[in-house]
Amino acid sequence: MSAAEATRLDHGDDVGGMETLRQGLRVSPELARGWLVTGLLALTMTGGRIVIPIAVQQTIDKGLTGAGGPDMSYVAWMCLLCMGGILVTAFASYLTTVRLATNSERGLATMRIKAFRHVHDLPVLTQSTERRGALVSRVTSDVDTVSQFLQFGGFIFLVSLGQMFLATIVMFVYSWQLALVVLVCFLPLFASLRYLQRKMSAAYGVVRAKVGEMLSAIAEPVVGAQVVRAYAIEKRTQERIDASIDDYRRTATRAQAITGITFSIGGLAAGLANAGVLTAGVLLGVDRQATLGEILAFMFLVALFSDPVQIATQVLTDAQSAFAGWRRVLGVIATPADVVDPGADGVVQRRGPITVEFSDVDFAYPEGDLVLRDVDVRLEPHRRVAVVGETGSGKTTFAKLLTRLMDPTSGAVLIDGVDARSIAFSSLRERVVMVPQDGYLFDSTLADNVRFGRPDVSDAELLDAFESLGLTDWLESLPDGLMSPVGQRGESLSAGERQLVALVRANIADPDLLVLDEATSAVDPGTEVRVNAALERLMSGRTSVTIAHRLSTAEAADEVLVFDQGRIVERGPHADLVSAGGVYTHLHASWIAQRSAP
Repeated sequence: MSAAEATRLDHGDDVGGMETLRQGLRVSPELARGWLVTGLLALTMTGGRIVIPIAVQQTIDKGLTGAGGPDMSYVAWMCLLCMGGILVTAFASYLTTVRLATNSERGLATMRIKAFRHVHDLPVLTQSTERRGALVSRVTSDVDTVSQFLQFGGFIFLVSLGQMFLATIVMFVYSWQLALVVLVCFLPLFASLRYLQRKMSAAYGVVRAKVGEMLSAIAEPVVGAQVVRAYAIEKRTQERIDASIDDYRRTATRAQAITGITFSIGGLAAGLANAGVLTAGVLLGVDRQATLGEILAFMFLVALFSDPVQIATQVLTDAQSAFAGWRRVLGVIATPADVVDPGADGVVQRRGPITVEFSDVDFAYPEGDLVLRDVDVRLEPHRRVAVVGETGSGKTTFAKLLTRLMDPTSGAVLIDGVDARSIAFSSLRERVVMVPQDGYLFDSTLADNVRFGRPDVSDAELLDAFESLGLTDWLESLPDGLMSPVGQRGESLSAGERQLVALVRANIADPDLLVLDEATSAVDPGTEVRVNAALERLMSGRTSVTIAHRLSTAEAADEVLVFDQGRIVERGPHADLVSAGGVYTHLHASWIAQRSAP
Protein backbone atom coordinates (compact mmCIF):
# COMPACT_ATOMS: atom_id res chain seq x y z
CA MET A 1 0.00 0.00 0.00
CA SER A 2 1.36 3.39 -0.97
CA ALA A 3 2.09 6.28 1.41
CA ALA A 4 -0.64 8.31 -0.31
CA GLU A 5 -3.19 5.57 0.35
CA ALA A 6 -2.04 5.35 3.97
CA THR A 7 -2.60 9.10 4.33
CA ARG A 8 -6.08 8.83 2.79
CA LEU A 9 -7.01 6.08 5.22
CA ASP A 10 -5.50 7.96 8.16
CA HIS A 11 -7.46 11.15 7.45
CA GLY A 12 -10.52 9.51 5.90
CA ASP A 13 -10.17 11.63 2.75
CA ASP A 14 -12.77 10.34 0.26
CA VAL A 15 -12.52 6.86 1.80
CA GLY A 16 -15.95 5.22 1.80
CA GLY A 17 -17.25 2.47 4.04
CA MET A 18 -16.86 -0.20 1.36
CA GLU A 19 -13.22 0.69 0.76
CA THR A 20 -12.55 0.67 4.50
CA LEU A 21 -14.27 -2.71 4.76
CA ARG A 22 -12.23 -4.06 1.86
CA GLN A 23 -8.95 -2.90 3.40
CA GLY A 24 -10.02 -4.17 6.82
CA LEU A 25 -10.85 -7.65 5.50
CA ARG A 26 -7.51 -7.77 3.74
CA VAL A 27 -5.72 -7.07 7.01
CA SER A 28 -8.03 -9.31 9.11
CA PRO A 29 -9.43 -12.10 6.87
CA GLU A 30 -10.88 -13.83 9.96
CA LEU A 31 -13.71 -11.29 9.92
CA ALA A 32 -15.13 -12.79 6.71
CA ARG A 33 -14.89 -16.45 7.69
CA GLY A 34 -18.23 -18.26 7.75
CA TRP A 35 -20.17 -15.16 6.71
CA LEU A 36 -22.60 -17.23 4.62
CA VAL A 37 -23.60 -19.43 7.56
CA THR A 38 -23.87 -16.37 9.81
CA GLY A 39 -26.10 -14.67 7.24
CA LEU A 40 -28.34 -17.71 6.94
CA LEU A 41 -28.67 -17.88 10.73
CA ALA A 42 -29.64 -14.19 10.80
CA LEU A 43 -32.21 -14.82 8.07
CA THR A 44 -33.60 -17.78 10.03
CA MET A 45 -33.88 -15.61 13.11
CA THR A 46 -35.82 -12.93 11.25
CA GLY A 47 -37.95 -15.64 9.64
CA GLY A 48 -39.07 -16.64 13.12
CA ARG A 49 -40.27 -13.09 13.72
CA ILE A 50 -42.21 -12.96 10.43
CA VAL A 51 -44.11 -16.07 11.51
CA ILE A 52 -45.97 -14.09 14.19
CA PRO A 53 -47.88 -11.57 11.97
CA ILE A 54 -48.73 -14.40 9.56
CA ALA A 55 -50.06 -16.47 12.46
CA VAL A 56 -52.10 -13.46 13.68
CA GLN A 57 -53.66 -13.04 10.25
CA GLN A 58 -54.49 -16.74 9.96
CA THR A 59 -55.87 -16.86 13.50
CA ILE A 60 -58.25 -13.95 12.89
CA ASP A 61 -59.33 -14.78 9.33
CA LYS A 62 -59.60 -18.56 9.66
CA GLY A 63 -59.51 -19.46 13.33
CA LEU A 64 -61.90 -16.84 14.73
CA THR A 65 -63.93 -15.34 11.85
CA GLY A 66 -63.91 -18.23 9.39
CA ALA A 67 -67.03 -19.35 7.49
CA GLY A 68 -67.67 -22.22 9.91
CA GLY A 69 -67.26 -20.11 13.07
CA PRO A 70 -64.41 -20.11 15.57
CA ASP A 71 -62.01 -23.06 15.24
CA MET A 72 -60.12 -23.29 18.53
CA SER A 73 -57.93 -26.18 17.41
CA TYR A 74 -56.71 -24.04 14.50
CA VAL A 75 -56.06 -21.19 16.96
CA ALA A 76 -54.07 -23.60 19.13
CA TRP A 77 -51.96 -24.67 16.15
CA MET A 78 -51.27 -21.04 15.34
CA CYS A 79 -50.21 -20.43 18.94
CA LEU A 80 -47.82 -23.38 18.71
CA LEU A 81 -46.51 -21.97 15.45
CA CYS A 82 -45.83 -18.64 17.18
CA MET A 83 -44.06 -20.45 20.02
CA GLY A 84 -41.97 -22.36 17.52
CA GLY A 85 -41.06 -19.12 15.77
CA ILE A 86 -39.96 -17.59 19.07
CA LEU A 87 -37.78 -20.62 19.92
CA VAL A 88 -36.19 -20.64 16.46
CA THR A 89 -35.57 -16.91 16.74
CA ALA A 90 -33.90 -17.29 20.17
CA PHE A 91 -31.67 -20.20 19.11
CA ALA A 92 -30.63 -18.59 15.83
CA SER A 93 -29.99 -15.31 17.68
CA TYR A 94 -27.64 -17.10 20.11
CA LEU A 95 -25.68 -18.80 17.33
CA THR A 96 -25.46 -15.61 15.28
CA THR A 97 -24.20 -13.60 18.26
CA VAL A 98 -21.56 -16.20 19.16
CA ARG A 99 -20.30 -16.47 15.59
CA LEU A 100 -20.10 -12.70 15.16
CA ALA A 101 -18.29 -12.26 18.49
CA THR A 102 -15.83 -15.07 17.78
CA ASN A 103 -14.94 -13.93 14.28
CA SER A 104 -14.76 -10.25 15.17
CA GLU A 105 -12.49 -10.82 18.17
CA ARG A 106 -10.18 -13.07 16.15
CA GLY A 107 -10.03 -10.58 13.32
CA LEU A 108 -9.51 -7.57 15.55
CA ALA A 109 -6.84 -9.37 17.59
CA THR A 110 -4.99 -9.89 14.31
CA MET A 111 -5.44 -6.20 13.46
CA ARG A 112 -4.29 -5.07 16.90
CA ILE A 113 -1.18 -7.28 16.74
CA LYS A 114 -0.30 -6.11 13.22
CA ALA A 115 -0.82 -2.47 14.20
CA PHE A 116 1.25 -2.77 17.39
CA ARG A 117 4.08 -4.56 15.59
CA HIS A 118 4.03 -2.02 12.77
CA VAL A 119 4.33 0.86 15.23
CA HIS A 120 7.92 -0.33 15.86
CA ASP A 121 8.63 -0.25 12.12
CA LEU A 122 7.29 3.26 11.59
CA PRO A 123 9.73 5.93 10.45
CA VAL A 124 11.67 7.43 13.36
CA LEU A 125 10.37 10.86 12.35
CA THR A 126 6.77 9.57 12.43
CA GLN A 127 7.28 8.15 15.92
CA SER A 128 8.83 11.43 17.05
CA THR A 129 6.11 13.69 15.66
CA GLU A 130 3.06 11.50 16.43
CA ARG A 131 1.80 12.17 19.94
CA ARG A 132 2.19 9.00 22.00
CA GLY A 133 -1.37 9.02 23.34
CA ALA A 134 -2.75 9.42 19.81
CA LEU A 135 -0.62 6.52 18.57
CA VAL A 136 -1.65 4.27 21.47
CA SER A 137 -5.32 5.17 21.02
CA ARG A 138 -5.24 3.72 17.51
CA VAL A 139 -4.23 0.31 18.81
CA THR A 140 -6.56 0.43 21.83
CA SER A 141 -9.68 2.61 21.84
CA ASP A 142 -10.04 2.76 18.05
CA VAL A 143 -9.92 -1.04 17.78
CA ASP A 144 -12.34 -1.31 20.74
CA THR A 145 -14.79 0.91 18.86
CA VAL A 146 -14.60 -1.39 15.82
CA SER A 147 -15.03 -4.44 18.09
CA GLN A 148 -18.18 -3.08 19.71
CA PHE A 149 -19.71 -2.26 16.36
CA LEU A 150 -18.93 -5.61 14.76
CA GLN A 151 -20.32 -7.56 17.69
CA PHE A 152 -23.43 -5.50 18.42
CA GLY A 153 -23.95 -3.13 15.51
CA GLY A 154 -23.04 -5.88 13.06
CA PHE A 155 -25.52 -8.24 14.72
CA ILE A 156 -28.30 -5.64 14.64
CA PHE A 157 -27.46 -4.78 11.04
CA LEU A 158 -27.78 -8.39 9.91
CA VAL A 159 -31.04 -8.86 11.79
CA SER A 160 -32.47 -5.55 10.56
CA LEU A 161 -31.53 -6.22 6.96
CA GLY A 162 -33.11 -9.68 6.99
CA GLN A 163 -36.16 -8.43 8.84
CA MET A 164 -36.77 -5.57 6.38
CA PHE A 165 -36.27 -7.90 3.41
CA LEU A 166 -38.74 -10.55 4.60
CA ALA A 167 -41.25 -7.99 5.88
CA THR A 168 -41.26 -6.27 2.48
CA ILE A 169 -41.92 -9.58 0.68
CA VAL A 170 -44.82 -10.50 2.99
CA MET A 171 -46.29 -6.98 2.74
CA PHE A 172 -46.40 -7.23 -1.05
CA VAL A 173 -47.97 -10.70 -0.76
CA TYR A 174 -50.76 -9.35 1.44
CA SER A 175 -51.35 -6.00 -0.32
CA TRP A 176 -49.18 -4.32 -2.90
CA GLN A 177 -51.13 -1.09 -2.36
CA LEU A 178 -50.32 -0.92 1.37
CA ALA A 179 -46.71 -1.97 0.69
CA LEU A 180 -46.30 0.99 -1.66
CA VAL A 181 -47.75 3.33 0.98
CA VAL A 182 -45.02 2.18 3.40
CA LEU A 183 -42.20 2.57 0.88
CA VAL A 184 -43.36 6.04 -0.20
CA CYS A 185 -43.37 7.19 3.45
CA PHE A 186 -39.76 6.07 3.88
CA LEU A 187 -38.60 7.48 0.54
CA PRO A 188 -37.32 10.83 2.00
CA LEU A 189 -35.17 8.93 4.50
CA PHE A 190 -33.71 6.61 1.85
CA ALA A 191 -33.06 9.57 -0.47
CA SER A 192 -31.14 11.56 2.18
CA LEU A 193 -29.32 8.62 3.72
CA ARG A 194 -26.22 8.75 1.51
CA TYR A 195 -25.76 12.48 2.07
CA LEU A 196 -26.20 12.12 5.84
CA GLN A 197 -23.85 9.13 5.86
CA ARG A 198 -21.07 11.21 4.28
CA LYS A 199 -21.62 14.00 6.79
CA MET A 200 -21.53 11.56 9.71
CA SER A 201 -18.43 9.85 8.34
CA ALA A 202 -16.54 13.15 8.25
CA ALA A 203 -17.84 14.20 11.68
CA TYR A 204 -16.91 10.94 13.41
CA GLY A 205 -13.51 10.93 11.73
CA VAL A 206 -12.82 14.17 13.58
CA VAL A 207 -14.25 12.68 16.80
CA ARG A 208 -11.86 9.70 16.70
CA ALA A 209 -8.92 12.05 16.09
CA LYS A 210 -9.99 14.19 19.08
CA VAL A 211 -10.10 11.06 21.26
CA GLY A 212 -6.40 10.49 20.52
CA GLU A 213 -5.56 14.13 21.24
CA MET A 214 -7.50 14.01 24.51
CA LEU A 215 -5.69 10.83 25.62
CA SER A 216 -2.35 12.47 24.81
CA ALA A 217 -3.24 15.58 26.77
CA ILE A 218 -4.18 13.45 29.79
CA ALA A 219 -1.32 10.94 29.54
CA GLU A 220 1.58 13.40 29.19
CA PRO A 221 1.05 15.17 32.56
CA VAL A 222 0.66 11.78 34.25
CA VAL A 223 4.02 10.60 32.90
CA GLY A 224 5.59 14.00 33.58
CA ALA A 225 3.95 14.50 36.99
CA GLN A 226 7.25 15.41 38.68
CA VAL A 227 7.95 18.19 36.18
CA VAL A 228 4.39 19.51 36.60
CA ARG A 229 4.84 19.71 40.38
CA ALA A 230 8.42 20.99 40.23
CA TYR A 231 7.47 23.98 38.08
CA ALA A 232 4.06 24.52 39.72
CA ILE A 233 2.27 24.36 36.39
CA GLU A 234 -0.71 22.36 37.64
CA LYS A 235 -3.13 25.12 36.65
CA ARG A 236 -1.79 25.44 33.11
CA THR A 237 -1.70 21.68 32.74
CA GLN A 238 -5.29 21.37 33.92
CA GLU A 239 -6.35 24.17 31.55
CA ARG A 240 -4.72 22.29 28.68
CA ILE A 241 -6.52 19.07 29.63
CA ASP A 242 -9.83 20.93 30.06
CA ALA A 243 -9.42 22.53 26.64
CA SER A 244 -8.76 19.13 25.04
CA ILE A 245 -11.79 17.57 26.73
CA ASP A 246 -13.96 20.52 25.72
CA ASP A 247 -12.69 20.27 22.15
CA TYR A 248 -13.71 16.60 22.08
CA ARG A 249 -17.10 17.47 23.59
CA ARG A 250 -17.82 20.02 20.86
CA THR A 251 -16.90 17.67 18.02
CA ALA A 252 -18.88 14.80 19.54
CA THR A 253 -21.90 17.07 19.99
CA ARG A 254 -21.76 18.17 16.35
CA ALA A 255 -21.60 14.55 15.23
CA GLN A 256 -24.55 13.62 17.44
CA ALA A 257 -26.55 16.52 15.99
CA ILE A 258 -26.26 14.96 12.53
CA THR A 259 -27.32 11.63 14.02
CA GLY A 260 -30.34 13.35 15.55
CA ILE A 261 -31.44 14.55 12.11
CA THR A 262 -31.28 11.00 10.75
CA PHE A 263 -33.17 9.57 13.72
CA SER A 264 -35.86 12.25 13.49
CA ILE A 265 -36.44 11.59 9.78
CA GLY A 266 -36.70 7.86 10.57
CA GLY A 267 -39.24 8.50 13.32
CA LEU A 268 -41.28 10.77 11.05
CA ALA A 269 -41.29 8.15 8.29
CA ALA A 270 -42.42 5.43 10.72
CA GLY A 271 -45.29 7.59 12.01
CA LEU A 272 -46.43 8.44 8.49
CA ALA A 273 -46.24 4.76 7.50
CA ASN A 274 -48.46 3.68 10.42
CA ALA A 275 -50.99 6.41 9.74
CA GLY A 276 -50.95 5.73 6.00
CA VAL A 277 -51.43 1.96 6.42
CA LEU A 278 -54.25 2.46 8.91
CA THR A 279 -56.07 4.94 6.63
CA ALA A 280 -55.52 3.01 3.41
CA GLY A 281 -56.23 -0.29 5.16
CA VAL A 282 -59.66 0.91 6.35
CA LEU A 283 -60.50 2.06 2.82
CA LEU A 284 -59.42 -1.28 1.35
CA GLY A 285 -61.39 -3.11 4.04
CA VAL A 286 -64.54 -1.16 3.21
CA ASP A 287 -64.06 -2.16 -0.46
CA ARG A 288 -63.46 -5.75 0.69
CA GLN A 289 -59.98 -5.72 -0.84
CA ALA A 290 -58.40 -6.60 2.54
CA THR A 291 -59.55 -8.65 5.52
CA LEU A 292 -59.35 -7.61 9.15
CA GLY A 293 -56.61 -10.16 9.76
CA GLU A 294 -54.57 -8.86 6.84
CA ILE A 295 -54.83 -5.28 8.06
CA LEU A 296 -53.78 -6.23 11.61
CA ALA A 297 -51.00 -8.41 10.24
CA PHE A 298 -49.90 -5.49 8.09
CA MET A 299 -49.65 -3.27 11.16
CA PHE A 300 -47.27 -5.85 12.66
CA LEU A 301 -45.30 -5.93 9.41
CA VAL A 302 -45.01 -2.14 9.34
CA ALA A 303 -43.47 -2.32 12.81
CA LEU A 304 -41.13 -5.10 11.66
CA PHE A 305 -40.11 -2.87 8.74
CA SER A 306 -39.96 0.54 10.43
CA ASP A 307 -38.29 -0.51 13.71
CA PRO A 308 -35.15 -1.76 11.95
CA VAL A 309 -35.04 1.43 9.90
CA GLN A 310 -35.07 3.55 13.06
CA ILE A 311 -32.62 1.24 14.79
CA ALA A 312 -30.44 1.43 11.70
CA THR A 313 -29.97 5.16 12.28
CA GLN A 314 -28.23 4.37 15.57
CA VAL A 315 -26.34 1.53 13.92
CA LEU A 316 -25.30 3.98 11.21
CA THR A 317 -23.96 6.31 13.89
CA ASP A 318 -21.97 3.50 15.51
CA ALA A 319 -20.79 2.45 12.06
CA GLN A 320 -19.41 5.91 11.26
CA SER A 321 -17.52 6.05 14.55
CA ALA A 322 -16.28 2.48 14.08
CA PHE A 323 -15.24 3.01 10.46
CA ALA A 324 -13.47 6.24 11.39
CA GLY A 325 -11.51 4.32 14.04
CA TRP A 326 -10.98 1.45 11.60
CA ARG A 327 -9.48 3.84 9.04
CA ARG A 328 -7.10 5.24 11.67
CA VAL A 329 -5.86 1.76 12.59
CA LEU A 330 -5.51 0.81 8.92
CA GLY A 331 -3.68 4.10 8.38
CA VAL A 332 -1.03 3.03 10.90
CA ILE A 333 -0.65 -0.41 9.31
CA ALA A 334 -0.51 1.13 5.83
CA THR A 335 2.18 3.69 6.72
CA PRO A 336 5.32 2.56 4.88
CA ALA A 337 8.19 1.48 7.12
CA ASP A 338 11.42 3.29 6.32
CA VAL A 339 13.59 0.57 7.85
CA VAL A 340 12.47 -2.85 6.64
CA ASP A 341 13.70 -6.21 7.89
CA PRO A 342 14.74 -8.32 4.87
CA GLY A 343 13.56 -11.32 6.90
CA ALA A 344 14.28 -14.78 5.50
CA ASP A 345 16.05 -13.21 2.51
CA GLY A 346 18.43 -11.27 4.75
CA VAL A 347 22.11 -12.04 5.19
CA VAL A 348 23.03 -13.77 8.45
CA GLN A 349 26.57 -12.84 9.47
CA ARG A 350 29.04 -14.66 11.67
CA ARG A 351 29.89 -13.16 15.03
CA GLY A 352 33.38 -11.76 15.52
CA PRO A 353 35.53 -8.66 14.94
CA ILE A 354 33.47 -6.13 13.01
CA THR A 355 34.33 -3.53 10.38
CA VAL A 356 31.94 -0.69 9.56
CA GLU A 357 32.20 1.55 6.51
CA PHE A 358 30.16 4.60 5.49
CA SER A 359 30.31 4.88 1.70
CA ASP A 360 29.27 8.27 0.22
CA VAL A 361 26.47 8.58 2.78
CA ASP A 362 23.99 11.46 2.65
CA PHE A 363 20.94 11.76 4.86
CA ALA A 364 18.00 14.17 4.91
CA TYR A 365 14.75 14.07 6.83
CA PRO A 366 11.59 14.20 4.69
CA GLU A 367 11.22 17.57 2.97
CA GLY A 368 14.35 18.82 4.74
CA ASP A 369 17.91 19.70 3.84
CA LEU A 370 20.79 17.24 4.15
CA VAL A 371 21.92 16.78 7.74
CA LEU A 372 24.76 14.43 6.74
CA ARG A 373 26.75 14.86 3.53
CA ASP A 374 29.52 12.97 1.82
CA VAL A 375 30.32 10.80 4.83
CA ASP A 376 33.11 8.36 3.94
CA VAL A 377 34.68 6.65 6.92
CA ARG A 378 35.90 3.17 7.86
CA LEU A 379 35.85 1.93 11.46
CA GLU A 380 38.33 -0.87 12.07
CA PRO A 381 37.76 -3.78 14.50
CA HIS A 382 38.58 -3.43 18.20
CA ARG A 383 38.88 0.34 17.98
CA ARG A 384 37.38 2.86 20.38
CA VAL A 385 35.94 5.73 18.37
CA ALA A 386 34.59 8.99 19.81
CA VAL A 387 32.20 11.15 17.77
CA VAL A 388 32.24 14.86 18.70
CA GLY A 389 30.77 18.07 17.36
CA GLU A 390 28.50 20.98 18.15
CA THR A 391 24.78 20.41 18.71
CA GLY A 392 23.13 19.77 15.35
CA SER A 393 26.38 18.75 13.65
CA GLY A 394 25.05 15.27 12.77
CA LYS A 395 26.47 13.11 15.60
CA THR A 396 23.16 11.48 16.62
CA THR A 397 22.09 10.94 13.01
CA PHE A 398 25.43 9.20 12.41
CA ALA A 399 24.72 6.85 15.35
CA LYS A 400 21.18 6.09 14.11
CA LEU A 401 22.51 5.18 10.67
CA LEU A 402 25.24 3.09 12.28
CA THR A 403 22.68 1.04 14.22
CA ARG A 404 20.19 1.09 11.32
CA LEU A 405 17.48 2.94 13.17
CA MET A 406 17.37 4.89 9.90
CA ASP A 407 18.68 4.26 6.38
CA PRO A 408 20.78 6.67 4.31
CA THR A 409 19.11 8.89 1.73
CA SER A 410 21.96 7.91 -0.57
CA GLY A 411 25.09 5.82 -0.21
CA ALA A 412 25.41 2.77 2.04
CA VAL A 413 26.45 1.66 5.50
CA LEU A 414 28.47 -1.55 5.16
CA ILE A 415 28.91 -4.11 7.94
CA ASP A 416 31.88 -6.34 7.09
CA GLY A 417 31.40 -5.33 3.46
CA VAL A 418 27.62 -6.06 3.39
CA ASP A 419 25.01 -3.31 3.01
CA ALA A 420 23.21 -3.10 6.37
CA ARG A 421 19.87 -2.94 4.51
CA SER A 422 20.36 -6.52 3.32
CA ILE A 423 21.32 -7.95 6.73
CA ALA A 424 18.55 -9.75 8.67
CA PHE A 425 17.51 -7.83 11.78
CA SER A 426 18.07 -10.93 13.92
CA SER A 427 21.73 -10.95 12.84
CA LEU A 428 22.25 -7.17 12.87
CA ARG A 429 20.76 -6.70 16.35
CA GLU A 430 23.00 -9.48 17.69
CA ARG A 431 26.11 -7.76 16.38
CA VAL A 432 25.25 -4.06 16.90
CA VAL A 433 23.77 -2.74 20.15
CA MET A 434 23.12 0.86 21.16
CA VAL A 435 23.06 2.10 24.76
CA PRO A 436 21.10 5.39 24.87
CA GLN A 437 21.87 8.24 27.22
CA ASP A 438 18.84 7.40 29.36
CA GLY A 439 18.47 3.61 29.40
CA TYR A 440 14.71 2.97 29.27
CA LEU A 441 13.49 0.41 31.81
CA PHE A 442 10.15 -1.38 31.80
CA ASP A 443 7.85 -1.83 34.78
CA SER A 444 9.17 -5.21 35.88
CA THR A 445 12.05 -6.71 37.85
CA LEU A 446 15.70 -5.90 37.41
CA ALA A 447 16.30 -9.40 35.99
CA ASP A 448 13.54 -9.04 33.40
CA ASN A 449 14.96 -5.72 32.23
CA VAL A 450 18.48 -7.08 31.87
CA ARG A 451 17.13 -10.12 29.99
CA PHE A 452 15.93 -7.85 27.19
CA GLY A 453 19.54 -8.16 26.03
CA ARG A 454 19.10 -11.94 25.66
CA PRO A 455 15.86 -13.54 26.94
CA ASP A 456 17.19 -17.07 27.42
CA VAL A 457 19.93 -16.35 29.99
CA SER A 458 19.77 -17.96 33.44
CA ASP A 459 20.00 -16.17 36.78
CA ALA A 460 23.56 -17.50 37.17
CA GLU A 461 24.55 -15.90 33.86
CA LEU A 462 22.92 -12.64 34.97
CA LEU A 463 25.01 -12.66 38.15
CA ASP A 464 28.15 -13.32 36.09
CA ALA A 465 27.26 -10.33 33.87
CA PHE A 466 27.04 -8.04 36.91
CA GLU A 467 30.29 -9.44 38.28
CA SER A 468 32.16 -9.01 34.98
CA LEU A 469 31.34 -5.29 35.07
CA GLY A 470 32.29 -4.97 38.76
CA LEU A 471 28.71 -4.33 39.85
CA THR A 472 28.13 -7.22 42.26
CA ASP A 473 28.33 -4.99 45.33
CA TRP A 474 25.75 -2.59 43.86
CA LEU A 475 23.42 -5.49 43.02
CA GLU A 476 23.72 -6.85 46.57
CA SER A 477 22.83 -3.42 47.97
CA LEU A 478 19.37 -3.63 46.37
CA PRO A 479 16.64 -5.00 48.69
CA ASP A 480 15.62 -7.91 46.44
CA GLY A 481 18.68 -8.28 44.24
CA LEU A 482 17.75 -9.47 40.74
CA MET A 483 14.07 -9.54 41.72
CA SER A 484 14.01 -5.87 42.72
CA PRO A 485 11.16 -4.02 40.95
CA VAL A 486 12.38 -1.00 38.99
CA GLY A 487 8.99 0.77 38.66
CA GLN A 488 7.55 2.48 35.62
CA ARG A 489 10.32 3.82 33.37
CA GLY A 490 12.76 2.69 36.08
CA GLU A 491 11.61 5.39 38.50
CA SER A 492 12.54 3.28 41.55
CA LEU A 493 16.20 3.70 40.55
CA SER A 494 18.33 6.80 40.15
CA ALA A 495 19.45 8.00 36.71
CA GLY A 496 22.88 6.52 37.31
CA GLU A 497 21.47 3.18 38.44
CA ARG A 498 19.25 3.02 35.36
CA GLN A 499 22.39 3.54 33.27
CA LEU A 500 24.10 0.68 35.10
CA VAL A 501 21.19 -1.63 34.23
CA ALA A 502 21.42 -0.54 30.59
CA LEU A 503 25.15 -1.39 30.57
CA VAL A 504 24.53 -4.86 32.05
CA ARG A 505 21.79 -5.38 29.46
CA ALA A 506 24.31 -4.55 26.72
CA ASN A 507 26.85 -6.85 28.37
CA ILE A 508 24.35 -9.73 28.29
CA ALA A 509 23.69 -9.02 24.60
CA ASP A 510 27.46 -9.33 23.99
CA PRO A 511 27.58 -7.29 20.73
CA ASP A 512 30.49 -7.01 18.33
CA LEU A 513 29.87 -3.26 17.97
CA LEU A 514 28.78 -1.15 20.93
CA VAL A 515 27.31 2.31 20.26
CA LEU A 516 27.09 4.59 23.32
CA ASP A 517 25.36 7.93 23.70
CA GLU A 518 27.67 9.31 26.40
CA ALA A 519 26.58 7.03 29.23
CA THR A 520 28.03 9.24 31.99
CA SER A 521 26.62 12.64 30.94
CA ALA A 522 23.53 12.45 33.17
CA VAL A 523 24.90 10.82 36.35
CA ASP A 524 26.28 12.12 39.62
CA PRO A 525 30.07 12.14 40.21
CA GLY A 526 29.95 9.15 42.59
CA THR A 527 28.02 6.97 40.17
CA GLU A 528 30.15 8.24 37.28
CA VAL A 529 33.19 6.45 38.68
CA ARG A 530 31.24 3.19 38.85
CA VAL A 531 29.76 3.70 35.36
CA ASN A 532 33.17 4.50 33.86
CA ALA A 533 34.67 1.37 35.39
CA ALA A 534 31.78 -0.73 34.01
CA LEU A 535 32.17 0.95 30.60
CA GLU A 536 35.88 0.20 30.51
CA ARG A 537 35.19 -3.49 31.04
CA LEU A 538 32.24 -3.50 28.63
CA MET A 539 34.22 -1.93 25.77
CA SER A 540 37.24 -4.15 26.30
CA GLY A 541 37.82 -6.48 23.34
CA ARG A 542 35.12 -5.05 21.08
CA THR A 543 34.60 -2.17 18.67
CA SER A 544 32.86 0.82 20.26
CA VAL A 545 31.56 4.16 19.04
CA THR A 546 30.71 6.81 21.64
CA ILE A 547 28.72 9.99 20.98
CA ALA A 548 30.87 12.19 23.22
CA HIS A 549 29.25 15.19 24.90
CA ARG A 550 32.25 15.63 27.17
CA LEU A 551 35.69 15.56 25.61
CA SER A 552 37.19 13.48 28.42
CA THR A 553 35.64 10.57 26.56
CA ALA A 554 37.44 11.62 23.37
CA GLU A 555 40.75 11.80 25.22
CA ALA A 556 40.56 8.07 25.99
CA ALA A 557 39.51 7.04 22.45
CA ASP A 558 41.77 5.48 19.83
CA GLU A 559 40.27 7.77 17.19
CA VAL A 560 38.07 10.86 17.19
CA LEU A 561 35.62 11.78 14.42
CA VAL A 562 34.84 15.51 14.37
CA PHE A 563 31.51 16.50 12.79
CA ASP A 564 30.66 19.99 11.63
CA GLN A 565 27.52 20.89 9.64
CA GLY A 566 26.91 17.28 8.67
CA ARG A 567 30.44 16.48 7.49
CA ILE A 568 33.41 14.73 9.05
CA VAL A 569 35.93 17.58 9.00
CA GLU A 570 38.66 15.98 11.11
CA ARG A 571 39.65 12.53 12.33
CA GLY A 572 42.54 11.10 14.29
CA PRO A 573 43.84 10.63 17.87
CA HIS A 574 42.99 13.26 20.48
CA ALA A 575 46.59 14.39 20.88
CA ASP A 576 46.99 15.10 17.17
CA LEU A 577 43.66 16.89 16.79
CA VAL A 578 43.96 19.10 19.87
CA SER A 579 47.15 20.65 18.49
CA ALA A 580 46.01 20.89 14.85
CA GLY A 581 44.31 24.26 15.26
CA GLY A 582 41.04 23.09 13.68
CA VAL A 583 37.45 22.56 14.83
CA TYR A 584 38.46 20.05 17.51
CA THR A 585 41.01 22.47 18.96
CA HIS A 586 38.29 25.07 19.48
CA LEU A 587 35.87 22.49 20.91
CA HIS A 588 38.49 21.28 23.36
CA ALA A 589 39.43 24.81 24.40
CA SER A 590 35.77 25.65 25.00
CA TRP A 591 35.32 22.50 27.06
CA ILE A 592 38.41 23.26 29.16
CA ALA A 593 37.14 26.80 29.76
CA GLN A 594 33.78 25.49 30.95
CA ARG A 595 35.45 23.06 33.36
CA SER A 596 37.66 25.81 34.73
CA ALA A 597 34.82 28.27 35.22
CA PRO A 598 33.89 28.80 38.90
